[in-house]
Amino acid sequence: MAGSTSNSILNVGVIGYGLSATIFHIPFITTTPTLKLHSILQRNPNQSASSAPRDHPDVKHFTSLDQFLADEDLDVVVVTTPPQTHFSFTQQALQAGKHVLVEKPFVPTAAEADALISLSREKGRLICVYQNRRWDSDFLTVKKLLADGNTLGRIVEFETHFDRFRLEKPASWKGSLGMDQGGSALYDLGTHLIDQVYVLFGMPRSVFATLVSQRDGLLSGPQHPDLEPDSVTAQLFYEDGLIAFVRIAVASAETRQPRFWIRGTKGSYRKDGLDPQEPQLKSGMKTNDANFGRESPEWNGKLTLVGDNGSMLERDCPNVEPETYSKIYELWGHAATRNREQDVPVPASQARDVLRIIEAIKESARSRREIELS
Repeated sequence: MAGSTSNSILNVGVIGYGLSATIFHIPFITTTPTLKLHSILQRNPNQSASSAPRDHPDVKHFTSLDQFLADEDLDVVVVTTPPQTHFSFTQQALQAGKHVLVEKPFVPTAAEADALISLSREKGRLICVYQNRRWDSDFLTVKKLLADGNTLGRIVEFETHFDRFRLEKPASWKGSLGMDQGGSALYDLGTHLIDQVYVLFGMPRSVFATLVSQRDGLLSGPQHPDLEPDSVTAQLFYEDGLIAFVRIAVASAETRQPRFWIRGTKGSYRKDGLDPQEPQLKSGMKTNDANFGRESPEWNGKLTLVGDNGSMLERDCPNVEPETYSKIYELWGHAATRNREQDVPVPASQARDVLRIIEAIKESARSRREIELS
């Protein structure tokens, strides 16, 4: 590595040069004061529509993982390749003495997560998992409402949705990679939703779930043990009576797709529409644009509160001030420069817990029974 981990600026190398790297990582690496884009590993830049050497002529370029990791000036590795590569690439980066930020889903299994956590501690290096939707403005709004404790009262039901109308299967690896390799809607989108539930409420007592291929009209279970789901309905049960519903769909024909519906003893909160950061980044908006992360008022959430006389009052609930996905990189940069595991914004141990929930969901869908977690 380039000197000690107390360096004020760390050299970052990116593995992969697809959508994840170009949209969700490099724009934030290049605008984070503690980080510097140092190198990119792209296997075949001359055979790809996107060429890292062409787009970033001032950084180092590699086509070999061994040579990429052998660079002594490299401090931090960002893994942006498909999920089935995450374990191997993260393992090799840690063995080479680098800190690692890994795209979600972290790895396909909780056992692999545990192995990498042990290796990172043995090598004295950090792992952060890119659960960027912890910094969606609507989720930060939900966190604030729940942290208040008074506004909604005790939460009895929590719904989180990722619904779309997409009847065509993706042409990328997202349409072909199996669950055993970290593919399917459960790992791709479910990781985001389950992680948000985990952040708010911790590990559930048990789960019950159904996995579905809405495109093919098939239901998970003994008759379809190898079904690769594009849709998910999962219930997470908590000791205080809370039930969290996680729902993903590809056959949802709505002009306003639901996002959150939270019911408490003093009120409820509803929110439609997805956080705008992803489409803004894809459209070319810069991360320092004043409108980055901001929704128009028509997408404000709705807060319904119970008055002292039992009357219901509904009002708009705008999102909190956006922190944006810049925040995860800001926090990760500070953690890596200090080499402090307790400062990592999304520790691998938390991603491991989310994988435990995902594995319980898979088992519940396969056996069609409730699965105990704790």
